[in-house]
Amino acid sequence: MASPSSSNVTGTPSSVMVGSTTMANHAEKPVKFSGLHFKWWQQKMFFYLTTLNLARFLTESAPPATNAEGETDTQALSVVDVWKHSEFLCRNYVLNGLVDALYNVYSSIKTAKELWESLEKKYKTEDAGIKKFIVARFLDYKMVDSKTVISQVQELEVILYGIFTEGMTLSETFQVAVIIEKLPPSWVEFKNYLNHTRKEMTIDDLIV
Repeated sequence: MASPSSSNVTGTPSSVMVGSTTMANHAEKPVKFSGLHFKWWQQKMFFYLTTLNLARFLTESAPPATNAEGETDTQALSVVDVWKHSEFLCRNYVLNGLVDALYNVYSSIKTAKELWESLEKKYKTEDAGIKKFIVARFLDYKMVDSKTVISQVQELEVILYGIFTEGMTLSETFQVAVIIEKLPPSWVEFKNYLNHTRKEMTIDDLIV
């Protein structure tokens, strides 16, 4: 008689798959997606599904219910049943990663693959629009003499943080140069002094 341990090793695909899923660590579950910062949420959700051994169902289609000879048999049906169970889990983990309003919109989609592709099609395009908006804010920002420079530097830093959140990067040297260039008109002499200094400054150095 086979021991319990050998039974687990040589068991059906169902026992292996479901066992690995139920033993997964749910601590990696991301916050629910509300329609903003899709790329960040997508990466978190993909990693979470990977820890559950379910990420492959985001790209795979159901296996055929027939064997190599094109005949339906018990083993082929068993594989399909296992696949459908795990795919069902994957789909519902993604759905439950959406806020209620989005859950209602996407709950009618039948497979995890279709759901994932629908979310990508919708929100990757919107993410691109958000990036353009933030970059435009950054380029158009101008400091004025009617407000303190420090408060305006802080406003600019908030815009820069938005750029970083969207996955875009700017070197600190570039950020310093931009802040200097955007100093208000009355600071023209100080701006010229900073532009001609040989010392490379950090943002903290500049603010001080």
